[in-house]
Amino acid sequence: MLVWASAFAGIRAALQDYSPFHLAVSRFLVSSCLLVLLAFFNRIRLPERADLPRILLTGFFGIAAYNAALNYGEMTVTAGAASFIVNTVPIFTTLLSLFFLREQVNLFGWFGMIVSFAGVSLIAIGESGGLQLGTGAIALLCAALFLGLYSVLQKPLLAKYGAFNVVCYAIWTGTIGMFVFLPGLTQQIKAASVSSTLAVIYLGVFPSTVGYLCWSYVLSQMPASKAAVYLYLIPATAIVIAFVWLKEIPSWMSLVGGCIALCGVVIVNILGKPQPNKPLDQRQTDCLIKTAPVKPGVG
Repeated sequence: MLVWASAFAGIRAALQDYSPFHLAVSRFLVSSCLLVLLAFFNRIRLPERADLPRILLTGFFGIAAYNAALNYGEMTVTAGAASFIVNTVPIFTTLLSLFFLREQVNLFGWFGMIVSFAGVSLIAIGESGGLQLGTGAIALLCAALFLGLYSVLQKPLLAKYGAFNVVCYAIWTGTIGMFVFLPGLTQQIKAASVSSTLAVIYLGVFPSTVGYLCWSYVLSQMPASKAAVYLYLIPATAIVIAFVWLKEIPSWMSLVGGCIALCGVVIVNILGKPQPNKPLDQRQTDCLIKTAPVKPGVG
């Protein structure tokens, strides 16, 4: 939780000299190289051909799409406010289960979603300075959706391959998917300040590698509902880290909106958990998503 919370401030620091997309690819180039070194000492299992589509989607949504959207959103949204918006991932996971798994959401669940999105709207107003939903807030909502997809897609892979293998698959495939952002990266690294480049390295080693490995291990060892309780600590921790690192704090409206959004997430998780409706047969399950919704990882 600590390294993921620090990612929001680290991204804001690196964006001083790096574009959102160069930051995304450079951060995960660092992480990929570190995982190659770790894989040298830990025998990694090659994935089965039948699992390749799911692995590719996991890397695309959880690494490439999520981080590109997150970095773009943080260009205009403070680190603390961004952490509140991204922490709405359980809302999107619940919606995904509604459409793909035919699960039902009770009235408390819908009420919690409305409360959460009302809070996000307040954040957007507080960060944009007016009655508008800025592109930064929209990008962060997209990032939350992508992370929800990542959490759902990786669950069956964890049971089959283990946390280390799944993280390697996701980060390597996601990094390859971001190779389209490589042009101009060398020139940007040369022009960037030392502090911004160190922030990129920090993001690659700790939030990207350590954070993803820890979260995947947790999901493979305990129920996601129990692990998700700790995710509620991220926004508050991110605000403290951003204040110490960047002397940055969200507006009062953003803080109030963040608390409201977090309350909505808690309502959905505790009172509005979806219940199974009509079970899918094996053929339908193979075409859709095979696992029950799980809570997010971030950063």
